[in-house]
Parts: sequence; structure tokens; C-alpha cells
Amino acid sequence: MPADPPRYKRILLKVSGEAGAGGEGFGIDPKTLERVAADIAEVVREGIEVCLVIGGGNIFRGAILAESGMERASADYMGMLATVMNALALQASLEKIGVYTRVQSAIPMAAICEPYIRRRALRHLEKGRVVIFAAGLGAPFFTTDTPAALRAAEMGCDALFKGTSVDGVYTADPKKDPTATRYDRLSYQDVLAKDLKVMDASAIALMRDNHIPIVVFSIRERGNLLKVLKGEGVYTTIA
Repeated sequence: MPADPPRYKRILLKVSGEAGAGGEGFGIDPKTLERVAADIAEVVREGIEVCLVIGGGNIFRGAILAESGMERASADYMGMLATVMNALALQASLEKIGVYTRVQSAIPMAAICEPYIRRRALRHLEKGRVVIFAAGLGAPFFTTDTPAALRAAEMGCDALFKGTSVDGVYTADPKKDPTATRYDRLSYQDVLAKDLKVMDASAIALMRDNHIPIVVFSIRERGNLLKVLKGEGVYTTIA
């Protein structure tokens, strides 16, 4: 019996910076990045167009430094630069295994990556290249959730996949509360009303207004991305 085809043609994958940090939770772990890259390569070879937004929390968190007294805008710009470092590292891992990749930054830095240009990004996707969007929106006071939602809408993605360290959305933090149960499906309004902290409220609202489902799954299990794309495995869908 043939395997089920993937349900989506084009997706945006949102991963935290910590997803590339390995067990230490800080810095860039090449082995962990290679595993994430292998998952993405598997999906690309199925003919799915993939773009990404990656956070920078494994290197720098602007909000934390702002709490200690640094001007918030400056701290956030430093956090955006951390996302560029992660994007370049992931690009290297992907190209090492033969996946053509482009990094586009919302803060122009022509010597190391392309500036964000929507039509160029779309063309890259149509040619089967992975596009990694870095530096958030290029403006302070936003986490990487809002840029992920915005880019998903701009790219005409069929879904936004959020790769986390747990296999979906729970009633409480399953790492702290053993009685927490996982939701199979939620509405956008459920997430906002229950304040479930899946993504920023602005990102949830943007996905709701553009009718783009959010799929929350564990990025830490090898091969899970393709499995979830085919409707297998464990995940939560917000639609």
C-alpha cells in the first residue's frame, strides 16, 4: 500500500534557537543542526517547498538583557543578529547534504546573505531551494513568532509548522505537570482565550486572519517532520 502523500505543498518551519543547541541549551551544536537539516532535506526531497524562521535564544535573548537594564531596542537588535548566525549555521548544514539554501535577512548585510525581497524568496522556493528568513522583522519589540507568521502569509504557505521540544500543545507545561494532557486540535480562539502561550497573540491572530493552520510538533525526534506532514505521529493542529 503506497504511503500517504504530504498534505501541504509549501510550509514555513519555525524553530527556536535552542533547537540547534543540543543538550547544553546554549551555543550551536553541529550534530544537532545536522539532524534538523536531515529532517528538512527529507521533506524537500518529497517535493515540498520549505522556508524557515529560526530564533536566536541559544546565543542571545534581547528581552533578558533588557530586563537587566540595557535599552530594549539595542538588546533586540543584538538578538536579531543571533538569528543570522543560526541561519548561516543551518544553511551550511543543509548545503553540506546537497540542499540548496538561501538566507535572507530583514537587516541588510550584503556581504553574507541576501536582503529580504519577497519576490526573490518566492522564486527560490519555486526552484526547490530552502529559504531561511533571519533578523526577524528588522525592528525591535517583536519575538520571532510574529515574523514567522508574517513570512508564512507573504509566501502563501499552506501551513506554519512550529517545531518544539514537546509533541504538541498541552493543558499545562508537561515538563512540570505530569497530569497535563495534549490537545489534538484547537481553534485559534481557543489558544487566545486559554492563553496557551503557543505563539505570540499577534502571530496567532495573523494566522487566523489568513486561514493558515499551525501545526505544533516535536522537532527533537528524527524523521518527525515528514511523518507529521503525512498526518502520522503526534502533534496538535490549530485551525
